[in-house]
Amino acid sequence: MKVTGVLPLFLPFYRRLWPGRLVDLSMTLFKATALEAAILAGHLLLYPTGLVQERRCAPLAAGEGTTRLPARPGPPVVLLHGFIDNRSVFVLLRRSLVRNGGQRVESLNYSPLTCDIRTAAELLGRHIEEICARTGSDRVDIVGHSLGGLIARYYVQCLGGDLRVRTLVTLGTPHSGTRAVPLASAHPIVRQMRPGSEVIEELARPAPGCRTRFVSFWSDLDSVMDPLEAACVDHPDLDALNVRVTGIGHLALPVHPAVAAGIREALEAARAEETVAGGLTVA
Repeated sequence: MKVTGVLPLFLPFYRRLWPGRLVDLSMTLFKATALEAAILAGHLLLYPTGLVQERRCAPLAAGEGTTRLPARPGPPVVLLHGFIDNRSVFVLLRRSLVRNGGQRVESLNYSPLTCDIRTAAELLGRHIEEICARTGSDRVDIVGHSLGGLIARYYVQCLGGDLRVRTLVTLGTPHSGTRAVPLASAHPIVRQMRPGSEVIEELARPAPGCRTRFVSFWSDLDSVMDPLEAACVDHPDLDALNVRVTGIGHLALPVHPAVAAGIREALEAARAEETVAGGLTVA
């Protein structure tokens, strides 16, 4: 099942495009480009802080002298970055999820030398098993940016990860493959993100009974997606909601506060559905 929604960060500008609207279009493109440049500059400064894996702290037992706000019932949220990136891209999103949603959040790094989506998905599976064992939760939610979302989807759909992943939220992920930046095809993992690659073909195969719910945020100004709709989940066997974000680019998706609010709503909706169904697991 596929449903498409809209998250309006700017007013949609291309529905009625005539000469009088060209100025508005130019201004929207200018704002989006300026925002992407500012985010890139800030991320370059933060990048060194995310090079090492996040420190894992076991939950404190009651009576250890520390007062903590209770975590909201539900699985831990795992954040998975994109190509040639690290967990520092999620600094703002992580803060938003912890402060406003009350979720327990963990950020994972995979090596920038990773050359195969399948291998990265197997490694993700081992990380998820460790997180579940450490937290006592049977399942997790995952938020994946760009390539991170594709790695998580492969884990869910092809490696049995739907048993562990309740909700997979993807941000600018090339679900059906992207033709953008042709010169980048020299890298093997970029070739796997091209339309018609073996990985993309595997993800297009039937997936009956998949237990994971998918929420895909895609932007109408995402220069990394070609075509733009490549970032939508379009599969008859998957329970998927595609949310169009207007007026921002690829780098802004894991940073923009409106997208963060949309992610919190998606995770809260999953929790509410489990509560109504009487199947909520308090992790």
